[in-house]
Amino acid sequence: MRVAVVHDYFVQMGGAERVAEVMYNMVPSATLVTTVGLRKSMPASLRDLPFQASWMQQLPAIDKLYRLYFLLYPVAVASLDLQEFDLVLSSSSGYAKGVRTNRDAIHVCYCHTPMRWVWNYNSYAARESFGLAQRTVLPLLVNGLKRWDMGASRQPDHFIANSKSVAERIYKAYGRHTEIIYPPIEVDRFTPATSHDDYYLVLSRLIGYKRLDLAVEACTRLNRRLIVIGGGPDRKSLEAAAGPSVQFMGRLSDSEVNHYMANCRALLFPGEEDFGMTPLEAAAAGRPTIGYGAGGALETIIDGESGVFFPEQTVESVMDAIRRFEAQEWDSKRLRAHAEKFDVQTFERRFLGFLNHIGIPELSGQALASR
Repeated sequence: MRVAVVHDYFVQMGGAERVAEVMYNMVPSATLVTTVGLRKSMPASLRDLPFQASWMQQLPAIDKLYRLYFLLYPVAVASLDLQEFDLVLSSSSGYAKGVRTNRDAIHVCYCHTPMRWVWNYNSYAARESFGLAQRTVLPLLVNGLKRWDMGASRQPDHFIANSKSVAERIYKAYGRHTEIIYPPIEVDRFTPATSHDDYYLVLSRLIGYKRLDLAVEACTRLNRRLIVIGGGPDRKSLEAAAGPSVQFMGRLSDSEVNHYMANCRALLFPGEEDFGMTPLEAAAAGRPTIGYGAGGALETIIDGESGVFFPEQTVESVMDAIRRFEAQEWDSKRLRAHAEKFDVQTFERRFLGFLNHIGIPELSGQALASR
């Protein structure tokens, strides 16, 4: 069976890219396809592999301007030639679900979320400093993308959602029913420490919807140490708002991230996420999470057992949760056991089981035999 694994784009490293990595590694004979692939932003096991990219790969300064080219991705996806493949597995939070396949192929889309900034544009725009021209033109462009996205949602034969929350969004946006398979967590990548340091941790891309401003201000006002790992367009504004107890580390290697994760007091997770892999990675390292009680976090954090929820996205609510967290004892072995329920092997078994259920036993056998 000829298989393609298609991911939106490899322009930054995050949870969606790790999912695409695991999907590809389940079927190592597959062809890897994307609109743009920046090798420095690809998962380690994919970085040296051949891949098929669209013409966008050759655009000027694509490594810096990939966000500004957002109107070109639908055109780039349509240009990808997938006629030779019998099975297409797409990993999509934006465009990859819209790829065109041959009439007899089966297309299974693992959807991280419907396009967040398109379907929640008003919430997105409220946190950005748009000028008059942007406020005038962007809604028109977004409406065009929304129409394209609805059309693209009809391309996959099957949808898999990464959480119950995303399954609800997919049904609301596209009217499509989904299977739910939680993303894979590389539990063995993390080793719990025998003790921890006195800092809290943020591990995230530094962009508005993550609401990292809440964590920075809460720790500044409480005079708690906070280490922020990650890069993004909001770094300068977050640094300007931070007090002396907050330290920005930029992007770090996996080994450095593992060290800081295992030794922190807790992870701070103030945004509303589609699923939220990072709290489970923290649990794999034996550390709890202080998170916003909404979205996918409700499926990955057990209040009082693997973390503490705060009910409102306000600084006061985060500060109260930190105080409640500090009054409780935490069992690293119990946290690790919680993370193991979401490990890579569980994802692979459920994904391959779904493929078998929809009539693709050949692929399931090939993938399992390669392990």
